[in-house]
Amino acid sequence: MRFLLIFCVCIIPCQSWACSVLYYIDQVTGQVYVVNHEDYWYDVKAVLWVEPSSEDQWARLWYGWDRFAQGGVNEAGLFFDVAVTPEQEAIPGYHHPESNLGDELLAHCSTVDEAIAYLERHKIALTQSHFMFGDKHGQAAIVEWVHGEKKIHWISDGHLVMTNFLLSDTTQGNYPCYRYESIHKRIDALEQEGGEANLQRVGNLMGQAAQPPRADDQGRTGGTLYTTFINLTTMKFALSYQLSNENVTILDLSAEFAKPKRQKFKLAK
Repeated sequence: MRFLLIFCVCIIPCQSWACSVLYYIDQVTGQVYVVNHEDYWYDVKAVLWVEPSSEDQWARLWYGWDRFAQGGVNEAGLFFDVAVTPEQEAIPGYHHPESNLGDELLAHCSTVDEAIAYLERHKIALTQSHFMFGDKHGQAAIVEWVHGEKKIHWISDGHLVMTNFLLSDTTQGNYPCYRYESIHKRIDALEQEGGEANLQRVGNLMGQAAQPPRADDQGRTGGTLYTTFINLTTMKFALSYQLSNENVTILDLSAEFAKPKRQKFKLAK
């Protein structure tokens, strides 16, 4: 997948732990793409899990660490990811998830509307992060909880971008966001250029949002731990680990979801 090489040489330094997520609909073909940078410490043991379908659960793939899904996609074409935001007050009657919420969402929901309804039905509200949901039908939304209220930001103009500030109140912090603006500028340039999109072109929209590795004062290295590329229309998936061209996992999700047993993919060689 040569687009990873082109993508990786575009990065520039920016704020640490600054995750970026893009949901994009190609104006020519209508195909739906998702790209995500997961920024964290390089010494965590990140993995991919593929869970098979059952009588009442969708097959799904999720990625993360410590048995907790940071993002993922299921066989129905529903995607989710989460990004850290400035802390907000707790909402009375709602709570943080006590289990692997991402896996549960992908197991039981097939569309954006179903995922949002699942959160409400289980009275879940996050105080330090927001969700992006997107599906293969062209629907996407960012859900956040601000000043004691749930706020939903729906997709417009064929794309939706999420970083680490609250869209409902930018005064809370992490704004202005260079990564957010750079992604939008690249989207404008791509659409002015015209032509059919693909994973390479969409992936390059995120070029300046990646985090090159660097050590903190204690010598612990962090940066973009992995980048995921998903075509929700064709169910093609790629993951680049630690901005590497060599350490790449490529999957045909339709084939993987058809397998009867749980699979675990270690990302580090």
